[in-house]
Amino acid sequence: MRDVRIDERLPFAVSWTLREPMERSSHALASEGRVWLVDPVADEKALAAAEALGEVAGILQLLDRHPRHCERLASRYGVPHIRLPERLDDTPFEVVEVVSRPGWREVALWWRAESVLVVAEALGSASYFAVGRRLGVHLMLRMLPPRSLGEFAPRRLLVGHGDPLHEDAEAAISEALERSCRDAPKATLAMARAFASRS
Repeated sequence: MRDVRIDERLPFAVSWTLREPMERSSHALASEGRVWLVDPVADEKALAAAEALGEVAGILQLLDRHPRHCERLASRYGVPHIRLPERLDDTPFEVVEVVSRPGWREVALWWRAESVLVVAEALGSASYFAVGRRLGVHLMLRMLPPRSLGEFAPRRLLVGHGDPLHEDAEAAISEALERSCRDAPKATLAMARAFASRS
């Protein structure tokens, strides 16, 4: 049985993180009785917590290579699987382009009303991202970090790898971007260890 940490501290969101080397995280975001699942990995306890927030309205995939269980859950709930949205009309979310290059397309969500930023891969709080800090930049982006994410001042940050940041998210993002290059050697070693643990 999968070991999952479920975070239900917010009245409008549930996050869950797999206890595994890659620390994959998923989120359910609720507004006005509707729920959007973001880069979800199916876990029955987590999905039950998400369903308690309201009716599932859509499945959002923010990274081109993060299919996870998006299609399966879209079929289960009878809702759209929206891959790399350019805009999300009739939702509280603004879509932010993070990376757009061959082999890596990623968007983020900015939820202005709740001051929440959702980032799939460019930033993470997992140990192999953060390397001793609260947050870090993905290894493959460390030489040219996604500075567009520094334009936001969120209270909270939800990431695709690692636990949510519920306090001082703006400061954590600023530090991660500032230290991106200098922390690259430690991040290289941490990533190698994380991938080695998968095999």
